[in-house]
Amino acid sequence: MSKFLKILAPAGAGALGVLGSAYMLADQFVVDIPAPVRGSIVVAANAATEDTTGTEEASVSAEPMAEIEQVEMMLQSPEGGFSLGREALSEEVAAWDIDVRPDGLGLPEGSGDVFMGEEIYLENCAMCHGDFGEAIGRWPVLAGGEGTLDGEDPVKTVGSYWPYASTIFDYIHRAMPFGNAQSLTDDEVYALTAYVLYLNYLVEDDFVLNRETFAEVPMPNQDNFFMDDRAEVELGEFSKEACMENCKDTVEIVKRARVLDVTPEAAESDETQENAAEETTEQMAAAETTQAVDEASEETTDATDAIDPELAAAGETVFRKCRACHQVGEGASNRVGPHLNAIIGRSVGSVEGFRYSSAMQDAGGGGLVWSEESLGEFLTNPRDFLAGTKMSFAGLRDEGDVAAIIAYLGSMSE
Repeated sequence: MSKFLKILAPAGAGALGVLGSAYMLADQFVVDIPAPVRGSIVVAANAATEDTTGTEEASVSAEPMAEIEQVEMMLQSPEGGFSLGREALSEEVAAWDIDVRPDGLGLPEGSGDVFMGEEIYLENCAMCHGDFGEAIGRWPVLAGGEGTLDGEDPVKTVGSYWPYASTIFDYIHRAMPFGNAQSLTDDEVYALTAYVLYLNYLVEDDFVLNRETFAEVPMPNQDNFFMDDRAEVELGEFSKEACMENCKDTVEIVKRARVLDVTPEAAESDETQENAAEETTEQMAAAETTQAVDEASEETTDATDAIDPELAAAGETVFRKCRACHQVGEGASNRVGPHLNAIIGRSVGSVEGFRYSSAMQDAGGGGLVWSEESLGEFLTNPRDFLAGTKMSFAGLRDEGDVAAIIAYLGSMSE
């Protein structure tokens, strides 16, 4: 029996010492250990150590061992709780409770306007999202995209897709700026949200955003969001017994496949006639476009000779607002937007190598040419002039700036 105790007692003491050290580390670096548990561990460890220092006949005290077993049961029993941690303080709950709901519940006090938001945006956001929300590289586009959701390449932005204005605040407050989340004050988040709404033509440049004015902001795509109804609508349809044969009375071809050699040959004559008609229409449209371009080019030659050098110089200064997306001059190339060399007299959407919006392509295909008049209307309010354009710039408010930049662009040849 004495040999058994010589082996068991040191081993038990060592195990208890490790257990006690582990709990002490948890107490220091993880969470507080309730005092009764901490005290029981210390008492049990000390008692076991003392018993091993006695004679060969000494034995481990039954009372400390019972306390250790009780502690282990408390820690292993979910019903009794783990006896770790503590109740969260009201201040801690308030710091975590920052969500804002679609109806605006959770919005804090504060306010911010578009002009303040522009400064914050240029300092914290433009390096990723572009000066006008057009995005740089693979970062998300924030503005534009109207009318693209039902197309082959939808552009999901705040203006085209986002359902609730209040959750824009929520996302910016919670996750932005990238790498420095939750560093902005409530007023700064209000202002930044207002500016993003302005980039999407949802508010005017003098708009002030706060808890009350959120309700005044119309989100174009809000009605297309609805509660998940798959359990009531789709589940029943998909749960029906599947039809395996004679499921329809008649079957007919309603569309032609684009891949060659898969459409039945019997329909070839109809398809040929359709293609011929399309080619004729395209040729007529091309001829009209060429005539319009030639006429505009003649007007451009006369206009170029009459450009005011001082007005063109002023336009170069105004063009700084455009340089984030466009280039002009020698060596100009396409960037976020196409290069603007020789734009006066050019057919809309015709710069080679640039991927235009479908709206711009349709306008060019319809014969629209960039004259001083059409360019002036576009620069004043791009989206009013051409609905669906990808250009996210809000437009030039000053007529003098419009005239100056047209003069500057008119002086730029290929």
